[in-house]
Amino acid sequence: MALADVFQKVAGPDAPVAFHAYDGSKAGAENSPVRITVRSPTAVSYLAQAPGGLGLARAYVSGHLDVEGDMYAALARMINAQRMDMDFSERIKLLRQLGGPRVLLPRVPPPPQEVRVKRRWLAGRRHSKARDASAISHHYDVSNTFYEWVLGPSMAYTCACYPAEDATLEEAQANKFDLVARKLGLKSGMRLLDVGCGWGSMVMHAAREYGVHALGVTLSAEQAAWAQRAIKEAGLSDLAEVRHLDYRDVTETGFDAISSIGLTEHIGKAQLPGYFAFLYGKLRPEGRLLNHCITRTASTEPARRPDGFIYRYVFPDGELEAPGHLVSLMHDAGFEVRHEENLREHYAKTLAGWCANLDEHWDEAVAEVGEGTARVWRLYMAGSRLGFERNQIQLHQVLGVRLGANGESGMPLRPDWGPAASIVS
Repeated sequence: MALADVFQKVAGPDAPVAFHAYDGSKAGAENSPVRITVRSPTAVSYLAQAPGGLGLARAYVSGHLDVEGDMYAALARMINAQRMDMDFSERIKLLRQLGGPRVLLPRVPPPPQEVRVKRRWLAGRRHSKARDASAISHHYDVSNTFYEWVLGPSMAYTCACYPAEDATLEEAQANKFDLVARKLGLKSGMRLLDVGCGWGSMVMHAAREYGVHALGVTLSAEQAAWAQRAIKEAGLSDLAEVRHLDYRDVTETGFDAISSIGLTEHIGKAQLPGYFAFLYGKLRPEGRLLNHCITRTASTEPARRPDGFIYRYVFPDGELEAPGHLVSLMHDAGFEVRHEENLREHYAKTLAGWCANLDEHWDEAVAEVGEGTARVWRLYMAGSRLGFERNQIQLHQVLGVRLGANGESGMPLRPDWGPAASIVS
């Protein structure tokens, strides 16, 4: 059977993309701005050996399957092919049509960008300090230059907060950091701990805009080096510091505020009670914690998807929890939870900006990190944008406070970080 016929069975006869295959067959809408090309039998083997999203990802990352046109549009138009909701008999029939046993054996090794626990370098007890350091290095030590192209001048690799529909990515990132600062009630002379600080953007914003003494910690050596240099160049060394350090090894205490922006996803479900208890212990009475993280939409979903593309290629050992679970854990650790909001749509807009940046710098990115890694990021960011838009994942900010001995919160009677309508449109 021609591959185009199989494509139509999987994607539907009216799939709004053009499909070309190495066997000369074609299908779909030939005039579509999106074209998918199967370049070799290896792509077919990947799809047969790992049906669904992972097989498609392996074929694309390795270059045996190409996507011409906008990746986000391609994923949106090919949503049925990614799901591959077939029963066992349907899968067997499809395998016969693809070529039978010869597409299943021999097994095709995954592309080198895929992390395979214990077979590569991600070994040891999950969420131990050593293994966390390896997982973080895989994701964040790609190339600071690469991240500069993708993230833009803010070097903020977390969800922005758009003050208006037409705001730029940079305006939205600055607005996000200021929103965090206002929620934390930062004032000159305060001490801030930023755990999982990335390239130091929150640390520098707090020091520059609020006169706060800010300490950031990150497990990425490349992030820490970049941030330390940026702090010095900005003339903020008297207020801001970034260390290459596990947050669990911070010895200082008595902080006025803690920001955790995009770290919780790396902690692991079993470790979360200890994580919030540790942060609680680092705060003075009436000190605040702002936890900003990606969440799953329901507690019934698994925290880990070890066979998923993002787990294998982007966030090894990443785990997502439902927002209610996080709120309960913060509460149980001693925090009084005072505010919560979902910025899901803002992350979709943020990812659209990052995708555009990568497309603009595609040739330089390929030269810097290699085509396989660039393809991972193109697929990952476009797919994540779609996930936030369709409410498959969310982004929540939760604000908690450590109460004083007699229940003092130090919080205003009403939120003083601005009406929600003027902060998040």
